[in-house]
Amino acid sequence: MTTPVSTMWPRETAELFDRAMVCEYASLTRDGRPVTWPVTPYVGAAGTLDVSTGLTYPDKAERARRDPRVALLCSDAEGTGPDGARPRAPVVLVQGRATVRDADLQAGTDRYVRESLAKTGAGFAGMPWFLVKRLGWYFARIWVEVTPERIVWWPEGDLSRTPEIWTAPGDVAVPASDPAPAGPRLPSRSAPPADWRPFADRAARLGEPVVTMVADGMPLAVRTRSAVRTEAGFDLRLPAGVQAAEGPVCLTFHRHGPAMEWQENVVLVGTATGAGDRLGVRVERALNDWSLSGNRRERNRSFLGQGRLLRKRLKAEAARRGQPVPRVRRPQPD
Repeated sequence: MTTPVSTMWPRETAELFDRAMVCEYASLTRDGRPVTWPVTPYVGAAGTLDVSTGLTYPDKAERARRDPRVALLCSDAEGTGPDGARPRAPVVLVQGRATVRDADLQAGTDRYVRESLAKTGAGFAGMPWFLVKRLGWYFARIWVEVTPERIVWWPEGDLSRTPEIWTAPGDVAVPASDPAPAGPRLPSRSAPPADWRPFADRAARLGEPVVTMVADGMPLAVRTRSAVRTEAGFDLRLPAGVQAAEGPVCLTFHRHGPAMEWQENVVLVGTATGAGDRLGVRVERALNDWSLSGNRRERNRSFLGQGRLLRKRLKAEAARRGQPVPRVRRPQPD
C-alpha cells in the first residue's frame, strides 16, 4: 500500500519551497558523481517538488531520467532579507526520486511560462509580449518532479543545531519518467574550462558554498558553515548532524537578486577526504556556468547572446522527442 506523501510533509518545509526563488538541485552522472545547480523550485499538484531545465540544455533532466536519485536544498546563504527584519528561514534538504516529464513539450512550456512569470518575472517586466514570444529557446522546458523520501531541516537556518528529520512512511509511489528521446545527444555547447582557479577567484564573493557528497547511495547537498581556500581546493566545515563522505563532490557557489533579475554561479567538481564535520576538497575542474551580472544592459546582452546559440538547438531537441517546437503562449486567467 502506498502513502500520499504530500499530506505529511513538515509544514514549514513545504511553505519554504513554495516561496523560495532558488534551491540547489543535485543529480548524478553516469559514474556516480554529483552535479548541483541552482534552479527555481515549484510545489507540484501531485505532491511533488518540481524543478525545470531548458529543452535546449537538458542535461539536468537526462541525468535524473538515467538515475532518479536526486536532492534539493533550500538554503538562504544570507539568512535575512535586505532590511534584516525577516526571521531566518530554515535550511531544508530533500532527498528523493525524480520523474522526468517531456512527453508533452507544449504543456511543459505553458506551465513554465505561467508559473515562472508569476514567481520570478522581474526579468521580463515591461517586455512587450511579441518579444517574449520569441524566447522559446528559454521558455521551452522539461520538468523534473521530485517525490520526497527524506527531509532534513535546520530550524531558523542554524547549521550548528541538530537538524530535524522526516522520513516518508511506508512505500512511496514514484511514477516512471517519460521515455528517453531518440537519437544521439547533441554535442556540448562549449568546451570545458582549462583552469578552475579563475572560477574559484570569482566564487570568493559569492558566500559559503553548497557542497554535494554521495552518502548511502544518495546525493547529499548541504550548505557549508565555513570554506577556506587552499592551494588544491577548499577546506570545509559541514553542518551539525552531517558527517563527511569521502569521494566525488560538487561545490556550488551562487548569489541572486531578490526577484532573480541577476544571478552569479560558480560550480566546481572534485574529490573529498575528511572525517567528522571537516571535509577537504581537491578541485579537479570547473563547469561552464551561465551568470547574468552587471547592469541591466549587460545582463540583456548576455541573455540574448545565449539565445542566439540555443535557438539552433531548440528544433533538434524537439525533433528528438518526436514533437513540434513548443510555442510561448500568453498565460490564460483562471
